[in-house]
Amino acid sequence: MKILVAVKRVIDYNVQIRVKEDGSGVNTDNVKMSTNPPDDNAIEEAVKLKESGKAKEIVAVTIGEDKAQETVRKALAVGADRGIHVKSDNYIEPLGVAKILKKIVEKEKPDLVFLGKQAIDDDCNQTGQMLAALLSWPQGTFASKIEHKDRVIEVTREVDEGLETIEINLPAIITCDLRLNEPRYASLPNIMKAKKKPIEQLNAKDLGVDISNRIQQLKVEEPPKRKSGIKVASVAELVSKLKNEAKVI
Repeated sequence: MKILVAVKRVIDYNVQIRVKEDGSGVNTDNVKMSTNPPDDNAIEEAVKLKESGKAKEIVAVTIGEDKAQETVRKALAVGADRGIHVKSDNYIEPLGVAKILKKIVEKEKPDLVFLGKQAIDDDCNQTGQMLAALLSWPQGTFASKIEHKDRVIEVTREVDEGLETIEINLPAIITCDLRLNEPRYASLPNIMKAKKKPIEQLNAKDLGVDISNRIQQLKVEEPPKRKSGIKVASVAELVSKLKNEAKVI
């Protein structure tokens, strides 16, 4: 089985986000970047399948500027066999990303495609679903447990009502939840080995797909600061304020 894993370079989740003064976006100058956390779970699950003998090759793919190669290198250090970097200096919306990944899937012909359930920068949660629709492949989203059975994948999904278990036939798309596994750290020897693993360079504009953005971002603002709370002397006073001032009861 061949697995394709899509990874994205985002602002590290530990960084305090700062909005630009002109409201055009968030400041990324001299800001620590890292792999999107759910994408780390996707890579880890692919490596686990390979270690169990159920997968033969793992291909990591990313879309972005030159520095996005760092994300692929990390995936290679963790256990991916080779990488693909689709270069684009501009932001591409989820639909455009899905169209690019469709081209990569048609070229690589994987049996399984792993993605993170969503990216922590735009928080869209759309790419995996759009890719499945474009390919007409079955999908298992928000996966918190995966079991491989021949040409069938059993996926336990985290849904609003609790957990849902489904079976999907290969080839398939799976988006990975944070509770799927515990991503490993890349060891120094593996980081050095990853430098010798191949990364294929492609250009987004050369793939023959329409990646023009369809949403115009007007302004980015910080959320309003929370007001300090107050103390009440009794339950009766609390109920009165909730009813007459907050108007929530």
